[in-house]
Amino acid sequence: MKIIVTSVLVDDQAKALRFYTETLGFEKKHDVPLGEHRWLTVTSSGEPDSVELLLEPSEHPAAKPFKEALMRDGIPYTMFGIDDVEAEHKRLTELGVIFTQPPTKHGDVTTAVFNDTCGNLIQILQQHES
Repeated sequence: MKIIVTSVLVDDQAKALRFYTETLGFEKKHDVPLGEHRWLTVTSSGEPDSVELLLEPSEHPAAKPFKEALMRDGIPYTMFGIDDVEAEHKRLTELGVIFTQPPTKHGDVTTAVFNDTCGNLIQILQQHES
């Protein structure tokens, strides 16, 4: 068994697609109309066969209070691996991304947390060689 698709709940799929592709650098994989929404996935740049991230509409009644609670408590919805958190923090900050936690070292990892503009906090993580 392996993970092939995971999701992040987004307020607006078009806005999410712009942010996740143009700002974060993911690549669009699928964009299939499904009524008023879409099956809209992105993958890591240059890795079209990697795990897909579904930009899923947060339409379910439980989604809004769930997302609000995570935001209020400062809990990231998901985490992305990165080679250099400091450099990515600088790049994203220059693009106007709002960080709620600057790069912070925790033992053999460095993390930072930003707002994805779609109702989520996202953590980036760099693992250091021990």
